[in-house]
Amino acid sequence: MVEYIGLDVSLKDTAISIREDGKRIWRGKYPSDPQLLAQIIRKHAPHAKRVVFETGPLSTWFYHALTAQGIPAICIEARHAQKVLNETDANDADGLAQLAEAGFYKSVRVEAFDSMLTRALVAARNQLLSISTQLSNQIRGLMKTFGLIVPKGRDGNVRELLDENDGLASIIVPLLEAWRDIRKRAADLDHQLLAAARESQATKLLMTIPGVGAVTAVSYVAAIEDPENFRTSRSVGAWLGLTTRRYQSGEVDYDAHISRRGDNHLRGLLYEAATVLLTRTSAETECSLKSWGLKLRERLGFKRAAVAVARKLAVVMHSMLKTGKVFNALAGAPA
Repeated sequence: MVEYIGLDVSLKDTAISIREDGKRIWRGKYPSDPQLLAQIIRKHAPHAKRVVFETGPLSTWFYHALTAQGIPAICIEARHAQKVLNETDANDADGLAQLAEAGFYKSVRVEAFDSMLTRALVAARNQLLSISTQLSNQIRGLMKTFGLIVPKGRDGNVRELLDENDGLASIIVPLLEAWRDIRKRAADLDHQLLAAARESQATKLLMTIPGVGAVTAVSYVAAIEDPENFRTSRSVGAWLGLTTRRYQSGEVDYDAHISRRGDNHLRGLLYEAATVLLTRTSAETECSLKSWGLKLRERLGFKRAAVAVARKLAVVMHSMLKTGKVFNALAGAPA
């Protein structure tokens, strides 16, 4: 006989439910430690066939750690299990074990640790840049209250403006020092990001597209991982939430806004790349993809055209990774 296991994972504890031959044979609750849970599973379910848990903040760690221990771990989409699961952790674990036994679930691809490290690098850099912008705006706003206007792009003049106001200087200078330190740390992460981009052939390949820089290329490669994860290049646009949703009810049938599912950050980067492609006027940005986007802008407006170009970029970039060919400006697709 084989066993089917459901794990309801939380930050502190994990509820376990084990089923065999249509019945629950054991359940318990232990700290959320994959190595400890692997020992418990081997003890109570030596012939485990499926160990199912939902997507969540610990799912990547759990999947790789359990797989390394020889446990047949399966991560499933949390939204597809909501109708089956109840409110308590123990009941949720029972419901997941029933899904594992019935095979009624949809497994999801779990990212590799290398890709997660790259995404963490991009996220940390973006967070530091955001904090830097907030501090800069805070400094300017506080100084405006006292009639001290910092010219745009002239942050170095802050100390000069504070020379005759010691009381305000005692407040602003710590903020200014924090701002400079954060900018320095962000620059360090920039260097790491550029180094990662230079070392990756896939990233350098994608950067041959006008408007696609190191951050967008690195983020895209980390998200896609293996081009074979997608059957067709067109499915990448839907995976990133760049395709329109269709609403049908009776005689009503129309296309709504884009779904906005998937990687929100990468979707934003592709939209930004599309904006650069459509707005920058130089010989390097001239291509059939841009011409197509400009025609759409005249008919649909800039935002819709930029979304369409972003979706097209997602498709073209996947095709480039799959074929290994550089961007063809005349065809708007890989050469």
